Amino acid sequence: MPLFLQRPLHGLIVPPHSPFHADGTLNLRIVEKQAERLLRDQVTAAFVGGSTGECASLTVLERMALVERWIEVAAGTTLQIVVHVGGNCIDDARHLATHAEGKGAAAIAALAPSYFKPRSLEVLTQCSARIAAAAPRTPFYYYDIPTLTGVQFSMAQFLDLAYERIPTLAGIKFTNLDLSTYQFCLRAHDGIWDLPWGMDQHFLGALANGARGAVGGSYNYSAPLFNRMLEAFAAGELSLARDYQFQGTQVLTVMHRYGALAAAKVTMKHLGIDVGPVRLPNEMLPASQQTSLLQELDQLGFFEWIKVGSPQAPRSAPARA
Repeated sequence: MPLFLQRPLHGLIVPPHSPFHADGTLNLRIVEKQAERLLRDQVTAAFVGGSTGECASLTVLERMALVERWIEVAAGTTLQIVVHVGGNCIDDARHLATHAEGKGAAAIAALAPSYFKPRSLEVLTQCSARIAAAAPRTPFYYYDIPTLTGVQFSMAQFLDLAYERIPTLAGIKFTNLDLSTYQFCLRAHDGIWDLPWGMDQHFLGALANGARGAVGGSYNYSAPLFNRMLEAFAAGELSLARDYQFQGTQVLTVMHRYGALAAAKVTMKHLGIDVGPVRLPNEMLPASQQTSLLQELDQLGFFEWIKVGSPQAPRSAPARA
């Protein structure tokens, strides 16, 4: 049987940005402000060192330092710390997994190696099992994100293969638009798996199919909006839930037009949490684009939408796609 989290990854899970100084070095003192915002926004867990955290641009030592700081800051709070340990080197991933378990992480996750890609489900399962075995007392999530890794297999078949071979497997971080397969995963093995959804623009569709939680970069700045969507959906107010989802989709449309990661870091600074620049090969926005981004978000109504205690969703004109 799977090794489950004490509290499964339901509700909103935020992959926080890795905070940097202007020179690109880690700025760990900002983590406290990031955690304060997540707690204010009633976030379930922080997914540390994920794609939003620019994991592929961090050294192993930096990833370890970031994990230690997050666990230190979250101690004594309701915020769970899930640590992404994946990468192209399995031994590095195992080292990070052991470190995360030793520091008290609630769970670990790992995406597939993406330079030398697993060419079969068997090999993907072997990779995942080796990483999970390095943290034998910690729940393990496979992080499925084929748009970035280029590794695309049926996650329902993965669960069938991994069920007996990864004792700590708790579920999948499902960052994949395949809602058909997602339904099979939700029902696999009598519905035992925890399957946080990873595509922010389609969260309501996943909820309608049975999702209970989601991991998404936009929840760094839009958590109040999406929490209202969750509340509306739970209350059976589907029309209102659709309005909130559409607001979130409009915001993400703007972000992606500027470059989602750089735009998010500009937005976080504007909201009072300066997480610094992105690292190469990502690029920061020039000053003129930073100004126009914030103007567009303001015109859209975003800064009102994310206020805690904001009223119900207004009817909004579509953002330019």
